[in-house]
Amino acid sequence: MLVSMKEMLEDAKIHHYALPAFDVSNYDMMKAVLEACEEEKSPALLMALGVDLQGRDMNLLASMVRSASDYFNIPVCLHLDHATDFSRIKRAVDAGFSSVMYDGSVLDFDNNAQNTAQVVKLAHAHGITVEAELGHVGNGSVGSISETGTDTDPGESLTVPEEVARFVEITDVDALAVAIGTAHGVYKGIPKLDVERVSRIAQLVDVPLVLHGTSGVPDDTVRECIARGMCKVNYATDLRIAFTEGVKEYLQKDPKAYDPKKYSAVGREKVKQYVMQKIKVCGSDGRA
Repeated sequence: MLVSMKEMLEDAKIHHYALPAFDVSNYDMMKAVLEACEEEKSPALLMALGVDLQGRDMNLLASMVRSASDYFNIPVCLHLDHATDFSRIKRAVDAGFSSVMYDGSVLDFDNNAQNTAQVVKLAHAHGITVEAELGHVGNGSVGSISETGTDTDPGESLTVPEEVARFVEITDVDALAVAIGTAHGVYKGIPKLDVERVSRIAQLVDVPLVLHGTSGVPDDTVRECIARGMCKVNYATDLRIAFTEGVKEYLQKDPKAYDPKKYSAVGREKVKQYVMQKIKVCGSDGRA
């Protein structure tokens, strides 16, 4: 049985650790994350990107994760990540996701808040947690992020602390992703984060804060962000890289291999080891 992300986040906030959230796009990724979390006795927060859930894929993934959760002795949450339209979120609610993220970060404040409030109303009626984003976490390929944006991606902007309390009050959102200089995808260099901004925001609101674009961020920086108030830390790109590297390694040794069970097992183990390491970074081990 899947559980609400809100329950997980409340414990993380009280005990000053973070929940590492891992993007899973197929059976092997799901199995690797669940096995790693069970071995480390960590709650399992699995995410799925809306762009990976076309057609019946959303229902298939939700059914797979929901069924798998019955075979593990840890709390499991399935979270829809970065949904930008109401219809996709409604589909996730109907499919059985236990948490959703509405991403209106490219909109102006009022439209983002208004849309988020509508999503919250729908989701809360079904006991489902809602995450939103204020500020905009861009793409790692553009490099550093500034207060007003960059020349290559003027849509990128850091979260303004003074806007956060008003946004939370309007929306009643359960978790908030904030932009402090991280980015999605593969970084061109080591990201420079405004960690002090995390502290400023955490002082203004009680809502759990979320760090996006964490793949490629040094572990010590992640730990500092958690110490300053981050309660959820997202990992996606590095999991895909780990799985792909494992498969490549196997096929390089045996180019004639044709059994997916064999090369997928190597990719799965790479993901599992990565997940176990990030669980320790976030301090969620032993919290299940």
